Amino acid sequence: MASTPPTEEAFLREVDEQLRQEQMITMWKRYGRIALVVVLVLLLALAGYLFWRAEAEKKREANGETMGALIADVQANRTTDAARKIDQLVAEGGTGYRVSALFTRAALAVDKGDIKAAAAIYAGIARDEDAPQPYRDVALIRQTLIEYDGLQPQQVIDRMRPLTQPDNAFFGTAGELTAIAMLQTGRAAEAGRLLGEIARDKETPDTLRQRAARLATSLGVDVDALAASAPAAKD
Repeated sequence: MASTPPTEEAFLREVDEQLRQEQMITMWKRYGRIALVVVLVLLLALAGYLFWRAEAEKKREANGETMGALIADVQANRTTDAARKIDQLVAEGGTGYRVSALFTRAALAVDKGDIKAAAAIYAGIARDEDAPQPYRDVALIRQTLIEYDGLQPQQVIDRMRPLTQPDNAFFGTAGELTAIAMLQTGRAAEAGRLLGEIARDKETPDTLRQRAARLATSLGVDVDALAASAPAAKD
């Protein structure tokens, strides 16, 4: 029995399918390898990120253990072992561990009486733009404290100026250093006002506030009246 010739619709459908197959083959030849490369690159990037994250976590844990061992060495006066761990953290630790290690190195230098080396370390931290600002502020204060006897009063005032603001976390300490320097230059009235501000600053530790209040009173400042005249805090 003779086969029925294909209808026009069936013929067109068959031609369309052949064209699609040819287009798919052409596209694969043209873009298939590129697509494979892109997929492989993405997979490698993902694998690299996961590996980096795992290694970073391991590194943080290792740095934490090294810092703990460093503290134990310092407490036990094992200065050689402590120095080796400090070097390791400075070279390999993240910003927090690196700066903490530098603070420890400076403290050990002070213990040995090497004020010049300690001051240089603190100055380096204070200039380090990668370090958190509180670390930099503490470093500047410590540098100033250990160098105080060799500084001119105006140098102290200039150094402490950025920290001698009521909203600064170290306002009390920086303000006290500044007030003492002002007294040395004969600016008693300014020193008294600054000490009065410290005395009424609720964020300043009580011991420092009490000392500032006594000094301010000795300079003729009525701390109670100063507090009463202060503007009320806004809710």
